[in-house]
Amino acid sequence: MPRRSATMLAATLTLIALLCVSVLMKVPYTEMSPGPTYNTLGAQDSSGTPVISISGHQTYPTTGNLNMTTVRVTGAKYEPSLVSEVVGYLRDDVLVVPHDNVYPPGQTDQQAQQQNAEEFASSEDSAKTAALTELGIPIGTEVVVGSVVAGGPSEGKLHAGDQIVAVDGTPIGNQAQVAQQVTKHKPGETVVFTVVPHGKDSPTPAAADEVKVPVTTAKAADGTGRTIVGIGPEVTHTYPFKIDIGLQDVGGPSAGLMFSLGIVDKLTPTDLTGGKFVAGTGTIDDDGKVGPIGGIAMKLIAARDKGAEYFFTPSDNCAEASKNTPGGLHLIKVDTLDGALKALAEVRAGQTAALPSCNSK
Repeated sequence: MPRRSATMLAATLTLIALLCVSVLMKVPYTEMSPGPTYNTLGAQDSSGTPVISISGHQTYPTTGNLNMTTVRVTGAKYEPSLVSEVVGYLRDDVLVVPHDNVYPPGQTDQQAQQQNAEEFASSEDSAKTAALTELGIPIGTEVVVGSVVAGGPSEGKLHAGDQIVAVDGTPIGNQAQVAQQVTKHKPGETVVFTVVPHGKDSPTPAAADEVKVPVTTAKAADGTGRTIVGIGPEVTHTYPFKIDIGLQDVGGPSAGLMFSLGIVDKLTPTDLTGGKFVAGTGTIDDDGKVGPIGGIAMKLIAARDKGAEYFFTPSDNCAEASKNTPGGLHLIKVDTLDGALKALAEVRAGQTAALPSCNSK
Protein backbone atom coordinates (compact mmCIF):
# COMPACT_ATOMS: atom_id res chain seq x y z
CA MET A 1 0.00 0.00 0.00
CA PRO A 2 1.40 3.43 -0.94
CA ARG A 3 2.65 5.47 1.98
CA ARG A 4 0.14 8.28 1.37
CA SER A 5 -2.80 5.87 1.36
CA ALA A 6 -1.53 4.20 4.50
CA THR A 7 -1.23 7.57 6.22
CA MET A 8 -4.77 8.56 5.23
CA LEU A 9 -6.13 5.22 6.41
CA ALA A 10 -4.35 5.56 9.74
CA ALA A 11 -5.65 9.11 10.18
CA THR A 12 -9.19 8.00 9.35
CA LEU A 13 -9.05 5.11 11.79
CA THR A 14 -7.67 7.40 14.48
CA LEU A 15 -10.47 9.90 13.89
CA ILE A 16 -13.08 7.14 14.08
CA ALA A 17 -11.53 5.88 17.32
CA LEU A 18 -11.59 9.38 18.81
CA LEU A 19 -15.23 9.83 17.85
CA CYS A 20 -16.13 6.50 19.42
CA VAL A 21 -14.30 7.44 22.61
CA SER A 22 -16.03 10.83 22.77
CA VAL A 23 -19.44 9.20 22.36
CA LEU A 24 -18.79 6.50 24.94
CA MET A 25 -16.73 8.46 27.47
CA LYS A 26 -18.79 9.71 30.41
CA VAL A 27 -18.05 13.09 31.96
CA PRO A 28 -19.02 14.44 35.43
CA TYR A 29 -21.40 17.20 34.38
CA THR A 30 -25.04 18.12 34.93
CA GLU A 31 -27.34 19.94 32.53
CA MET A 32 -29.83 22.70 33.34
CA SER A 33 -32.54 23.88 30.96
CA PRO A 34 -35.60 26.18 31.15
CA GLY A 35 -38.39 24.66 33.24
CA PRO A 36 -42.10 25.50 33.48
CA THR A 37 -43.29 28.78 34.93
CA TYR A 38 -46.41 29.25 37.06
CA ASN A 39 -48.50 32.33 37.64
CA THR A 40 -48.79 32.70 41.42
CA LEU A 41 -52.05 34.58 40.80
CA GLY A 42 -53.48 31.77 38.69
CA ALA A 43 -54.01 28.01 38.57
CA GLN A 44 -51.49 25.20 38.98
CA ASP A 45 -52.83 23.29 35.98
CA SER A 46 -55.92 22.62 33.87
CA SER A 47 -57.82 21.49 36.99
CA GLY A 48 -58.13 25.12 38.02
CA THR A 49 -56.57 24.57 41.46
CA PRO A 50 -55.02 27.90 42.53
CA VAL A 51 -51.28 28.15 43.09
CA ILE A 52 -52.09 30.25 46.16
CA SER A 53 -55.42 29.83 47.94
CA ILE A 54 -56.46 31.89 50.95
CA SER A 55 -59.43 31.28 53.23
CA GLY A 56 -60.57 33.02 56.41
CA HIS A 57 -59.60 36.49 55.19
CA GLN A 58 -60.94 38.85 52.55
CA THR A 59 -59.24 38.53 49.16
CA TYR A 60 -59.39 40.74 46.07
CA PRO A 61 -59.44 40.15 42.30
CA THR A 62 -56.09 40.18 40.51
CA THR A 63 -55.02 40.63 36.90
CA GLY A 64 -51.85 40.04 34.95
CA ASN A 65 -49.07 37.66 35.92
CA LEU A 66 -46.60 37.22 38.76
CA ASN A 67 -44.85 34.13 37.47
CA MET A 68 -42.37 32.05 39.42
CA THR A 69 -39.79 30.31 37.24
CA THR A 70 -38.09 26.93 37.43
CA VAL A 71 -35.12 25.06 35.98
CA ARG A 72 -35.03 21.47 34.80
CA VAL A 73 -31.98 19.61 36.09
CA THR A 74 -30.72 16.19 35.02
CA GLY A 75 -30.72 13.56 37.77
CA ALA A 76 -27.91 12.69 40.15
CA LYS A 77 -27.21 9.46 38.25
CA TYR A 78 -27.15 11.10 34.83
CA GLU A 79 -23.88 10.31 33.05
CA PRO A 80 -23.62 12.31 29.84
CA SER A 81 -21.13 11.61 27.09
CA LEU A 82 -18.47 14.11 26.10
CA VAL A 83 -20.26 14.72 22.80
CA SER A 84 -23.61 15.49 24.44
CA GLU A 85 -21.99 17.97 26.82
CA VAL A 86 -20.17 19.74 23.99
CA VAL A 87 -23.48 20.03 22.14
CA GLY A 88 -25.14 21.31 25.32
CA TYR A 89 -22.35 23.84 25.86
CA LEU A 90 -22.96 25.27 22.39
CA ARG A 91 -26.71 25.70 22.97
CA ASP A 92 -28.14 28.88 24.48
CA ASP A 93 -30.95 27.03 26.25
CA VAL A 94 -28.75 24.51 28.07
CA LEU A 95 -26.37 25.25 30.94
CA VAL A 96 -23.62 22.69 31.55
CA VAL A 97 -22.16 22.73 35.08
CA PRO A 98 -19.92 20.37 37.09
CA HIS A 99 -21.99 17.59 38.67
CA ASP A 100 -20.74 18.34 42.20
CA ASN A 101 -21.95 21.95 41.91
CA VAL A 102 -25.51 20.62 41.94
CA TYR A 103 -25.28 17.27 43.73
CA PRO A 104 -22.86 16.80 46.64
CA PRO A 105 -20.69 13.69 46.23
CA GLY A 106 -22.71 10.54 46.93
CA GLN A 107 -26.09 12.28 46.97
CA THR A 108 -28.89 10.21 45.40
CA ASP A 109 -31.93 11.45 43.48
CA GLN A 110 -34.09 10.59 46.49
CA GLN A 111 -31.89 12.58 48.84
CA ALA A 112 -31.88 15.52 46.42
CA GLN A 113 -35.69 15.44 46.21
CA GLN A 114 -35.92 15.36 50.00
CA GLN A 115 -33.59 18.33 50.30
CA ASN A 116 -35.63 20.25 47.70
CA ALA A 117 -38.85 19.46 49.59
CA GLU A 118 -37.35 20.74 52.84
CA GLU A 119 -36.10 23.91 51.16
CA PHE A 120 -39.51 24.46 49.60
CA ALA A 121 -41.29 24.06 52.96
CA SER A 122 -38.94 26.58 54.56
CA SER A 123 -39.31 28.99 51.64
CA GLU A 124 -43.11 28.66 51.76
CA ASP A 125 -43.12 29.61 55.44
CA SER A 126 -40.81 32.59 54.88
CA ALA A 127 -42.90 33.77 51.91
CA LYS A 128 -46.05 33.81 54.05
CA THR A 129 -44.25 35.47 56.97
CA ALA A 130 -42.66 38.18 54.81
CA ALA A 131 -45.96 38.95 53.08
CA LEU A 132 -48.03 39.22 56.26
CA THR A 133 -45.33 41.22 58.01
CA GLU A 134 -45.31 43.64 55.07
CA LEU A 135 -49.08 44.02 55.51
CA GLY A 136 -48.85 44.40 59.30
CA ILE A 137 -50.80 41.20 60.02
CA PRO A 138 -49.74 39.50 63.32
CA ILE A 139 -48.35 35.95 63.19
CA GLY A 140 -47.45 33.28 65.79
CA THR A 141 -45.06 30.32 66.00
CA GLU A 142 -45.10 26.50 66.22
CA VAL A 143 -42.56 23.63 66.23
CA VAL A 144 -42.26 21.59 63.03
CA VAL A 145 -40.03 18.96 61.49
CA GLY A 146 -37.44 21.07 59.69
CA SER A 147 -35.45 18.20 58.17
CA VAL A 148 -35.35 14.42 58.12
CA VAL A 149 -32.00 12.58 58.04
CA ALA A 150 -31.76 10.28 55.02
CA GLY A 151 -31.63 6.67 56.19
CA GLY A 152 -32.50 7.69 59.76
CA PRO A 153 -35.25 6.26 62.00
CA SER A 154 -37.81 8.88 60.93
CA GLU A 155 -37.34 8.63 57.17
CA GLY A 156 -40.68 7.84 55.54
CA LYS A 157 -42.54 8.42 58.82
CA LEU A 158 -42.06 12.09 59.62
CA HIS A 159 -41.76 14.71 56.89
CA ALA A 160 -40.46 18.25 56.57
CA GLY A 161 -43.22 20.67 57.55
CA ASP A 162 -45.09 18.28 59.87
CA GLN A 163 -46.22 20.20 62.97
CA ILE A 164 -45.05 18.52 66.18
CA VAL A 165 -47.96 18.81 68.62
CA ALA A 166 -46.69 16.39 71.31
CA VAL A 167 -44.04 13.75 72.00
CA ASP A 168 -45.16 10.80 74.12
CA GLY A 169 -48.23 12.84 74.99
CA THR A 170 -46.25 15.82 76.31
CA PRO A 171 -47.23 19.06 74.49
CA ILE A 172 -44.36 20.68 72.60
CA GLY A 173 -43.81 24.44 72.77
CA ASN A 174 -40.18 24.78 71.67
CA GLN A 175 -37.40 22.86 69.89
CA ALA A 176 -35.55 21.87 73.06
CA GLN A 177 -38.54 19.95 74.38
CA VAL A 178 -38.40 17.56 71.41
CA ALA A 179 -34.87 16.46 72.26
CA GLN A 180 -35.71 16.28 75.97
CA GLN A 181 -38.53 13.83 75.33
CA VAL A 182 -36.57 11.71 72.83
CA THR A 183 -33.53 11.34 75.10
CA LYS A 184 -35.69 9.95 77.89
CA HIS A 185 -35.62 6.76 75.82
CA LYS A 186 -32.83 4.27 75.25
CA PRO A 187 -31.79 3.50 71.66
CA GLY A 188 -34.16 0.89 70.21
CA GLU A 189 -37.19 2.05 72.21
CA THR A 190 -40.24 3.62 70.61
CA VAL A 191 -41.15 7.27 70.91
CA VAL A 192 -44.58 8.46 69.75
CA PHE A 193 -44.94 11.75 67.91
CA THR A 194 -48.30 13.46 67.61
CA VAL A 195 -48.19 15.56 64.46
CA VAL A 196 -50.37 17.48 62.05
CA PRO A 197 -49.05 16.39 58.64
CA HIS A 198 -47.70 19.14 56.40
CA GLY A 199 -50.46 20.42 54.15
CA LYS A 200 -53.20 19.98 56.74
CA ASP A 201 -52.13 22.88 58.93
CA SER A 202 -54.63 25.57 59.87
CA PRO A 203 -54.78 28.47 62.33
CA THR A 204 -56.46 26.13 64.85
CA PRO A 205 -55.69 22.50 63.89
CA ALA A 206 -58.49 20.15 64.85
CA ALA A 207 -57.82 16.95 66.77
CA ALA A 208 -59.02 15.08 63.68
CA ASP A 209 -56.00 16.44 61.78
CA GLU A 210 -53.56 14.95 64.29
CA VAL A 211 -51.92 11.56 63.76
CA LYS A 212 -49.72 9.51 66.07
CA VAL A 213 -46.46 8.35 64.53
CA PRO A 214 -44.34 5.78 66.41
CA VAL A 215 -40.61 5.97 65.68
CA THR A 216 -37.97 3.48 66.86
CA THR A 217 -35.05 5.42 68.30
CA ALA A 218 -31.41 4.80 67.43
CA LYS A 219 -27.96 5.57 68.83
CA ALA A 220 -26.16 8.61 67.45
CA ALA A 221 -23.17 7.78 65.25
CA ASP A 222 -21.02 10.51 66.84
CA GLY A 223 -19.89 8.27 69.72
CA THR A 224 -21.86 10.10 72.38
CA GLY A 225 -24.36 7.27 72.80
CA ARG A 226 -27.27 9.71 72.82
CA THR A 227 -30.67 8.66 71.56
CA ILE A 228 -31.88 10.12 68.28
CA VAL A 229 -34.78 9.86 65.84
CA GLY A 230 -33.07 11.56 62.90
CA ILE A 231 -34.98 14.84 62.58
CA GLY A 232 -34.12 18.49 62.94
CA PRO A 233 -37.00 20.33 64.64
CA GLU A 234 -37.37 24.05 64.04
CA VAL A 235 -39.70 26.87 64.90
CA THR A 236 -42.01 28.02 62.14
CA HIS A 237 -44.88 30.46 62.04
CA THR A 238 -48.64 30.24 62.47
CA TYR A 239 -51.06 32.53 60.72
CA PRO A 240 -54.47 33.95 61.67
CA PHE A 241 -56.00 32.48 58.50
CA LYS A 242 -55.17 29.72 56.03
CA ILE A 243 -52.75 30.28 53.18
CA ASP A 244 -52.09 27.25 51.03
CA ILE A 245 -49.31 27.24 48.45
CA GLY A 246 -49.45 24.47 45.88
CA LEU A 247 -46.77 23.16 43.52
CA GLN A 248 -45.30 20.87 46.18
CA ASP A 249 -43.52 18.90 43.44
CA VAL A 250 -41.48 21.91 42.32
CA GLY A 251 -39.11 22.03 45.29
CA GLY A 252 -36.28 24.37 46.23
CA PRO A 253 -36.29 27.86 47.78
CA SER A 254 -36.11 30.13 44.72
CA ALA A 255 -39.83 30.97 44.37
CA GLY A 256 -40.02 32.74 47.75
CA LEU A 257 -40.21 36.29 46.39
CA MET A 258 -42.89 35.51 43.81
CA PHE A 259 -45.00 33.63 46.37
CA SER A 260 -44.83 36.62 48.71
CA LEU A 261 -45.90 38.99 45.95
CA GLY A 262 -48.77 36.69 45.00
CA ILE A 263 -50.00 36.62 48.61
CA VAL A 264 -49.80 40.41 48.97
CA ASP A 265 -51.67 40.89 45.68
CA LYS A 266 -54.52 38.62 46.78
CA LEU A 267 -54.81 40.30 50.19
CA THR A 268 -54.85 43.94 49.02
CA PRO A 269 -57.30 45.89 46.87
CA THR A 270 -54.48 47.29 44.75
CA ASP A 271 -53.98 45.34 41.51
CA LEU A 272 -50.20 45.01 41.80
CA THR A 273 -49.38 44.24 38.15
CA GLY A 274 -51.90 46.52 36.45
CA GLY A 275 -52.44 43.67 33.99
CA LYS A 276 -48.74 43.39 33.06
CA PHE A 277 -46.83 40.11 32.73
CA VAL A 278 -44.16 40.08 35.43
CA ALA A 279 -41.99 37.07 36.26
CA GLY A 280 -39.08 36.63 38.61
CA THR A 281 -37.07 34.59 41.06
CA GLY A 282 -35.27 34.90 44.36
CA THR A 283 -35.25 33.41 47.83
CA ILE A 284 -36.84 35.37 50.64
CA ASP A 285 -36.35 35.40 54.39
CA ASP A 286 -38.81 36.23 57.17
CA ASP A 287 -37.82 39.91 57.03
CA GLY A 288 -38.46 40.17 53.29
CA LYS A 289 -34.82 40.17 52.17
CA VAL A 290 -34.35 38.68 48.69
CA GLY A 291 -31.42 36.32 48.04
CA PRO A 292 -29.71 34.89 44.92
CA ILE A 293 -30.55 31.64 43.15
CA GLY A 294 -28.97 29.28 40.60
CA GLY A 295 -29.74 28.83 36.91
CA ILE A 296 -30.74 32.46 36.31
CA ALA A 297 -30.01 32.33 32.56
CA MET A 298 -32.38 29.39 32.09
CA LYS A 299 -35.10 31.12 34.12
CA LEU A 300 -34.86 34.23 31.96
CA ILE A 301 -35.43 32.12 28.85
CA ALA A 302 -38.37 30.32 30.44
CA ALA A 303 -39.97 33.62 31.47
CA ARG A 304 -39.56 35.31 28.10
CA ASP A 305 -40.79 32.25 26.21
CA LYS A 306 -43.95 32.39 28.34
CA GLY A 307 -44.48 36.06 27.49
CA ALA A 308 -42.97 37.97 30.43
CA GLU A 309 -42.10 41.65 29.92
CA TYR A 310 -40.44 42.25 33.31
CA PHE A 311 -38.27 39.99 35.46
CA PHE A 312 -37.42 40.47 39.13
CA THR A 313 -33.74 39.63 39.50
CA PRO A 314 -31.91 39.37 42.85
CA SER A 315 -29.08 41.89 42.98
CA ASP A 316 -26.43 39.20 43.36
CA ASN A 317 -27.65 37.57 40.11
CA CYS A 318 -27.64 40.79 38.10
CA ALA A 319 -24.16 40.46 36.63
CA GLU A 320 -24.89 37.03 35.17
CA ALA A 321 -28.44 37.90 34.16
CA SER A 322 -27.45 41.06 32.27
CA LYS A 323 -25.15 38.95 30.05
CA ASN A 324 -27.94 36.53 29.14
CA THR A 325 -31.06 38.68 28.82
CA PRO A 326 -33.49 37.62 26.08
CA GLY A 327 -34.70 40.45 23.85
CA GLY A 328 -37.78 42.24 25.12
CA LEU A 329 -37.28 41.30 28.77
CA HIS A 330 -36.65 44.13 31.26
CA LEU A 331 -34.59 43.09 34.30
CA ILE A 332 -35.68 44.69 37.58
CA LYS A 333 -33.02 44.56 40.30
CA VAL A 334 -34.51 43.68 43.67
CA ASP A 335 -33.16 43.35 47.22
CA THR A 336 -36.33 43.29 49.32
CA LEU A 337 -40.04 42.53 49.11
CA ASP A 338 -40.79 46.19 49.81
CA GLY A 339 -38.52 47.17 46.92
CA ALA A 340 -40.33 44.76 44.61
CA LEU A 341 -43.69 46.27 45.59
CA LYS A 342 -42.39 49.77 44.85
CA ALA A 343 -41.12 48.55 41.47
CA LEU A 344 -44.55 47.12 40.66
CA ALA A 345 -46.03 50.57 41.33
CA GLU A 346 -43.70 51.93 38.64
CA VAL A 347 -44.71 49.13 36.28
CA ARG A 348 -48.40 49.97 36.79
CA ALA A 349 -47.66 53.63 36.11
CA GLY A 350 -45.66 52.81 32.99
CA GLN A 351 -42.56 54.48 34.45
CA THR A 352 -40.03 52.01 33.03
CA ALA A 353 -37.15 54.49 33.29
CA ALA A 354 -37.66 54.74 37.05
CA LEU A 355 -37.27 51.00 37.61
CA PRO A 356 -34.09 49.75 39.35
CA SER A 357 -32.24 47.93 36.57
CA CYS A 358 -29.51 45.30 36.50
CA ASN A 359 -27.87 47.35 33.75
CA SER A 360 -27.63 50.55 35.81
CA LYS A 361 -24.27 51.54 37.31
